[in-house]
Amino acid sequence: GSGGGGSGGMGPLQDITIWIAGDSTVANGQTPCPAGWGGSFAALFDDRVTVVNSAVGGRSVRTWLYYVKTAMDSAGECELDRDASGEPVLQDRWVRMLDDMKTGDYLFIQFGINDGSRTCDRHVGLDAFKSSYGMMARAAKERGAKPVFVTPVSAIACDGSTARGTRGGYVTATQEAGAEYGVPVIDLHERSVALYNALGFCPVPGGDVSATTSGPVGEFFCDDHTHFARSGAAQIAGLVAGAIRDQAIGLAAYLE
Repeated sequence: GSGGGGSGGMGPLQDITIWIAGDSTVANGQTPCPAGWGGSFAALFDDRVTVVNSAVGGRSVRTWLYYVKTAMDSAGECELDRDASGEPVLQDRWVRMLDDMKTGDYLFIQFGINDGSRTCDRHVGLDAFKSSYGMMARAAKERGAKPVFVTPVSAIACDGSTARGTRGGYVTATQEAGAEYGVPVIDLHERSVALYNALGFCPVPGGDVSATTSGPVGEFFCDDHTHFARSGAAQIAGLVAGAIRDQAIGLAAYLE
């Protein structure tokens, strides 16, 4: 993808930033385990691309965006800290991102791993999940940036020798949000399950992934069925890049 080609006669491609919002399966990680796919993303693009990965472990879309209370409101959503005018108080990471986002940039959003928690502060219902994605997409578009929604990557779970998906309603909600708000959706959930099957991960030795799991599964995941080692994270990043190419998202022109 490098070498100045692939710009389709539109002149040279501008320098852009890819902004990433997500949870631990996306976050850079400070150690070899866990590592999220966002930490391996920059290596897949040419030098016109800067990746700013603001994914944070343990976050739902709402605890990433807002200051969320442990009390639930009458609608079954976690209460948000609000300012004097009644508006939700935004986390600094989102404010800084919006301050620096410019025309031509991309915003990748992937949550849904923690949002299914029954309790606050992490609980996010499916409608609130979709509306949060819509708010983020509108904010990006207002700044000339292009949002991309990513379905939550699957944990490894097996039905016999076949891997199956694990993220349920949040996969569908991400797809529905994409349709509602006119945003491309990368189905990383489906692609990750297909990868686990292609790599023959099922049945998992010992039934579930632990610190003692060896072989390909132990090398791909950390000490559980959700979080990746660096090698696994790099392969998941490759799935995202493959989808960018397959779906002809404009960012594909920047892929190495």
